[in-house]
Amino acid sequence: MTVTVTEAPNVSSAIETSDKVASHLHPTPSYDLADHPVPTGREEIWRFTPLKRLGGILEGEASDARLTWKTELPEGVTLREISAEEARGLGEMKPADRPSALAVANAGGAMLLDVPAELELAEPIVVTLHGSTPEDLVWGHLVVRVGNHAKAAVVLEHTGAARYAATTSFLIGDGAQVTAVTIQDWDDDAVHLGRDAIRVGRDASVRHSAISFGGLVRLNTEVVYDGPGGEAELLGLYFADAGQHLEHRLFVDHNAPKTRSNVDYKGALQGQGAHAVWIGDVLIRKAAEGIETYESNRNLVLTDGCRADSVPNLEIETGEIEGAGHASTTGRFDDQQLFYLQSRGIAEDEARRLVVHGFFADIIRKIGVPALEERLLATVEAELEKNVGANPSSVVTA
Repeated sequence: MTVTVTEAPNVSSAIETSDKVASHLHPTPSYDLADHPVPTGREEIWRFTPLKRLGGILEGEASDARLTWKTELPEGVTLREISAEEARGLGEMKPADRPSALAVANAGGAMLLDVPAELELAEPIVVTLHGSTPEDLVWGHLVVRVGNHAKAAVVLEHTGAARYAATTSFLIGDGAQVTAVTIQDWDDDAVHLGRDAIRVGRDASVRHSAISFGGLVRLNTEVVYDGPGGEAELLGLYFADAGQHLEHRLFVDHNAPKTRSNVDYKGALQGQGAHAVWIGDVLIRKAAEGIETYESNRNLVLTDGCRADSVPNLEIETGEIEGAGHASTTGRFDDQQLFYLQSRGIAEDEARRLVVHGFFADIIRKIGVPALEERLLATVEAELEKNVGANPSSVVTA
């Protein structure tokens, strides 16, 4: 197995361009569907996605199907329907691809999850979205607004089966602290095309975690800053099985000075035809002096027949920055780790299990929602059983 590492670029070679950035990685955002034609698969942003397996979502037919919503809303938090026009007025980010534009056009309005300013929540907000059948075509449009200096954790979980295309905007007020978690734990025959667009206020911080286990998933996560001092940490965890496609695309737009971002995604693959795609891109504009950013993706290949595509990108327009870098690795088990464990009497299967748990444990600890930690480790364990075998009596905790 070839291991590739992309080192941090030489910042002194930064390219000066105009303030209006044209990128083949990111079409111009627009609500107009004409600006987002049906892809052919030859486009850079679609070349890794198995278009024939999307169940016709990109054709954009109207549908009245809905997911079942189950919510756990702490006191002070509200959830209500608003119009698509109201969502625009709140400052949501424009659709950046065809699925998100279709979601806005076909959802028939949006849901607004509202956390008032100054409110500090001790318990997470939990929204579980469940699909009943893979034949249902469902459009989703959600706006999560967190007021100035509020503190909240939001968990969005997807289960069951559906053909689902959705756009979610996180509007983070000045000085707010937000933990956002999106979990894709669909049935195998589900399809999910999602977009999480995050607007970070002045001196605000957001930690966004994308966790994908089930279904065919393509998730775009985008970040833009409304003022200096904003911080964004983007975490990811995914586990692809035989024949499964899990794709995560990220775009961090450093458009304000003194902003920070850190991207850390880890994935494992097992089984014939398992495919994981990670595309990371950080744009550092001329105005973004004094920023700091780093993006990293690591893939652990557990069996033969898997494929991991990992492409980190940096677009730098100013050399006046604190630091910028990226790294990408793909490989099998560390032989030294396995040898160390086996030399101490641990069976090979259990040694492999311990290595995988250690691989994911750091990400799981960082998510910031303690109630999810044990459950995520249990899900990883269930995935491992498919190829490694059932876990003996030992239990590993993060």
